[in-house]
Amino acid sequence: MKLGIVTQHSTDLPPDQRFDWWCDLISHDVAPIQITSDHAADFRASAGAIDLDTVHVTTMSFPALSSVRTPALIRRSDPERYELALIVGSSMWISQSGNDTRMGAGDLVMWDTSHPYHGGAFDGPRPARAIIVHLPRAELPLPSGKVDALLAHVMPAAGGIGAILAGYLKTLVREAQSMSLPEVKRLGAATLDLALAFLAHQLNAQDCLPPETRQLALIARIRAFVEHNLADADLTPRAIAHRHHISVRYLQLLFQRQGTTLTAWIRRRRLEHCRADLADPSLVGQPIHAIAARWGFTRAADLSKSFRAKYGLSPKDYRHEALTRATSETDNRFAG
Repeated sequence: MKLGIVTQHSTDLPPDQRFDWWCDLISHDVAPIQITSDHAADFRASAGAIDLDTVHVTTMSFPALSSVRTPALIRRSDPERYELALIVGSSMWISQSGNDTRMGAGDLVMWDTSHPYHGGAFDGPRPARAIIVHLPRAELPLPSGKVDALLAHVMPAAGGIGAILAGYLKTLVREAQSMSLPEVKRLGAATLDLALAFLAHQLNAQDCLPPETRQLALIARIRAFVEHNLADADLTPRAIAHRHHISVRYLQLLFQRQGTTLTAWIRRRRLEHCRADLADPSLVGQPIHAIAARWGFTRAADLSKSFRAKYGLSPKDYRHEALTRATSETDNRFAG
């Protein structure tokens, strides 16, 4: 049973009930706030919830609005959380603790439910969209005084641990739709650890993190580095270890603790990318040896041997079957 993410849509209700539904949903599931919007007469929005046990993740899509969390609302109910959000749609803004910032797609930003804030989304060609990680204040091993310095400040996610966290959150939301509830819940610790590693990096406070969290963040950086350099045929354990200032022995140990080896993981990722390219109708004109070279196989014969061992077919036969199946599905859609 696929229960990884539960999404609700305002369009399931009559137009005159949509805005009130949204206000109630946010106040109960996130934190009580006052919301106003020029789109209240027909408020088209959606919200998804992913329960990871350790933390919760919310996805939101909504038109332009303004929201205020007042001292009175905080006294009424305070979940005592930091809200770490990845902006993936139109521009938004937030003001808290004397800081004012505007965020665009690709930015990370954080606010605190225990202090007043004022925020919202601008009118734009697309709705505002965000992925929000709800971090219980009690779960953060970082000094609250330092963490508060990050409130209502843009934290770019274009590189480093920020890019790793942003990519992970997008993948989590996308894949949660096809994962079972137990599978998704097992990702709770990883989500919390990556968020903590990102915040600690912003504060230069990595030493405050538990060893397990620092190790997970290191593995995430290594995996991101490898993915970015899969085309390099000289992507060796020694080169990877040198890039991350660790020994080859420790690098191998990290992957052994993940139930694999570095070499096996690199081979699997290269094969998975080749498999995706072989099944892509837009790449039908590219020879197999070019696809092999793109993902680090210096010889097409090396790809053929590994591909057959993994998938039971040669790359040529797999491509033929995949493209035939894709053509058949397209014809059936048009026939329907």
